[in-house]
Amino acid sequence: MFASAVRRNALKGLIPPKIATPSAVSSGGTSARTEEVVKFYSKLPKGPGKPSGGIRGRYFEGPNASGKPILATILGLFLIGYTIDYQMHLKHHKHHAH
Repeated sequence: MFASAVRRNALKGLIPPKIATPSAVSSGGTSARTEEVVKFYSKLPKGPGKPSGGIRGRYFEGPNASGKPILATILGLFLIGYTIDYQMHLKHHKHHAH
């Protein structure tokens, strides 16, 4: 399960689905439930959100944006392919001389 879904389910009980009831609004004062919700929302962070996490957020977005992971992947695939090709060539020479 994603972390955001877990967080949403964990906070579901804190936020009442109906905060402004007609009796609370018409009385002129604030109810205890409304005060709890205001206190909860006042603690939430303000401003722009963080960049996405994971590989995308670490290497392709934000201050560390670069193409190094793509180059490293291409180089790694080349080295793996070369190693496999070299080993197959050695097996060929083991049984068949040129």
